[in-house]
Amino acid sequence: MVELIIIATLTALGYVFGRAAERKHFASILRREEQLKEILVFNERQLPPGDWQQGPLVNGNVVISLDYFKRLVSTLKSLVGGRLTAYESLLERARREALLRMKEQAQAQGAQMVINVRLETASISKGKGDQVGSVEVYAYGTALIS
Repeated sequence: MVELIIIATLTALGYVFGRAAERKHFASILRREEQLKEILVFNERQLPPGDWQQGPLVNGNVVISLDYFKRLVSTLKSLVGGRLTAYESLLERARREALLRMKEQAQAQGAQMVINVRLETASISKGKGDQVGSVEVYAYGTALIS
């Protein structure tokens, strides 16, 4: 009985602290997206009309881990099927963070725009049955300077 209480307590703490960390990260993302909204990002290969100078390749990379509570809920949800919103949230945070890091690098290079943007995603497995432990997102593109 004591073990069950310990497991329930740790799961509840994981939920509370995991949600708080996720909310803090989303708030940081929103703040930085507002600061970097001037840096335009496109997946087009062609240079836009105007006098643009091709800059360097810029990139952003992030690895974000799935917390224990979300992993537990996702495992239970996969038994019955349906959307795994915990993984969707994880991927959204990783994608947006990688793009922000790429934009920050472009801004540091003096660029106003990034073209030919691509995203690469990889899961990092660990544990029994190759469970997803974390996800990596790599964003890259060509900086343009006016």
